[in-house]
Amino acid sequence: MEKQQVFYIHGGDAYSKRGDFLESLKTREIRTLPWTEPLKKWTGTFVEDLGEEYEVFKPSMPCADNAKYDEWKIWFERHFEYLRDDIILVGWSQGGYFFAKYLTENDFPFTIKALFLLAAPLMTHNDNGEDGADFQFDYEKVGELTNKTDRIYIYHSKDDPIVPYDQALKYKELLPGAELVTFEDKNHFLIEEFPELLEKIREVS
Repeated sequence: MEKQQVFYIHGGDAYSKRGDFLESLKTREIRTLPWTEPLKKWTGTFVEDLGEEYEVFKPSMPCADNAKYDEWKIWFERHFEYLRDDIILVGWSQGGYFFAKYLTENDFPFTIKALFLLAAPLMTHNDNGEDGADFQFDYEKVGELTNKTDRIYIYHSKDDPIVPYDQALKYKELLPGAELVTFEDKNHFLIEEFPELLEKIREVS
């Protein structure tokens, strides 16, 4: 029996102006100092937690600190030779933004069992120059995602400091058939465990 395939894409940043990106390098927190304990995130054990019944793709997408959509598109499509029908797509933050744009604008050669958009932006949302750059698209067409799959799950926390919760509400408005799962205190899903996601993936498999 073939394993259930899951394709996960992580987050990132995208700047239209190089100057804004350079400024972010001058001001962002350094999280890799020798005496700093690494942040434990659910993604670190995602494959293990899902178990041997799943074949999980977790590619490292190019230049995530200042991502370019065309580069992510190429790298995503490089994996097509290994994928099958009924795949589950999971996009976190910029990864969800990527899936929304890609699936709205392109034919996908495989059937999609379910699409998970986790803390995903839909419109320009930051004032620091991190504006989504070429990941931006005509978000009014996001409803076309229903032509690719009838199982869409929008996960968002009301206390998300990076992508405001109203982005999730906009997704839900444009995708009325999607399931919006709201949390109160899971920030930008920078959390150690995410059992609710694991449970839903197992449920739809």
